[in-house]
Amino acid sequence: MPVVEKVLEILEDNRGRSVSGNKIAQSLGVTRSAIWKAVTRLREDGYSVSAVTNRGYRLNDDNDMINEPAINAFLKTESLGRSIDIFKTIDSTNDFAKSRAHLGAEHGALIVADHQTAGKGRMGKRFHSPGRSGIYMSVIVRPKFSVEYAMAITSCTAVAVAEAIENVTGLSCGVKWVNDIYCNGKKLCGILTEASIGVEQGGLDYVVIGIGLNVSNAVFPRDLENIATSLRLETGKKFSRAQLIAEILNCLEKRLEEIPTHGYIDEYRRRSIFIGHDIIIRKNNAATKAKCLDIDNLGKLLVKYEDGTEAAISSGTVELAD
Repeated sequence: MPVVEKVLEILEDNRGRSVSGNKIAQSLGVTRSAIWKAVTRLREDGYSVSAVTNRGYRLNDDNDMINEPAINAFLKTESLGRSIDIFKTIDSTNDFAKSRAHLGAEHGALIVADHQTAGKGRMGKRFHSPGRSGIYMSVIVRPKFSVEYAMAITSCTAVAVAEAIENVTGLSCGVKWVNDIYCNGKKLCGILTEASIGVEQGGLDYVVIGIGLNVSNAVFPRDLENIATSLRLETGKKFSRAQLIAEILNCLEKRLEEIPTHGYIDEYRRRSIFIGHDIIIRKNNAATKAKCLDIDNLGKLLVKYEDGTEAAISSGTVELAD
């Protein structure tokens, strides 16, 4: 591990407290000059590090840079997030994750970026991904259940993300079928799952779960300002992205185990913003009004059309009717 990463790990472990440069140098077996150079590099990378005479270096509390030591400090999983790739900028964490999965990346491998240039949303849409504002992460999972449960992974992830947000921030969130987390009528988070089918085994080879969460965004582009929100806008507070990433993984690992038994579905139903309401289903360039009756155990939307017929919806775009 390079000296700069070792220094960062020590400073993260002592966040908010000063650590003697001499002590750091002795523990790493390097010179004081090497520590000074490492701290300079961290500052160049955007970290806020104070140097206090006769006390040493301190990683300030206002840092919200994403790094492995900061995530590991809150991580309680067995598999998810135990292998991490972190990028300052990437086109799409999902695309990188798929390439890694294709080459045999292990279950639970995590890809995180501070900024995406081509963040992906559902139905080919782009996900707004400015630097130092949100969480853009993809995790590779290798499920041991059949293809019929593929859709349930998105629903299960939505529950896990909503729970993680509530655990860290206290903010209660709803789920807009099938993949969005909403708060006060605006989108807070999007989820995109992309699966690869194993032809020989007839099941899921891997699934990439992409999560984009607006954390500290203060403003949005004009086309999003009336439909998107962030944790900062909703609470007026700042939150650690590293802690949120870890808690999402903590909750997700537990919820993924419940997919074969549908253990997560009651919580998904409880958080649904559609059940009991009139909705508009948009599919194949057609818009149809219906009432949302329920959500089945595989995450399909159970609806009743105006002509009285009922159906289970597994695709399309759905919104609340005016």
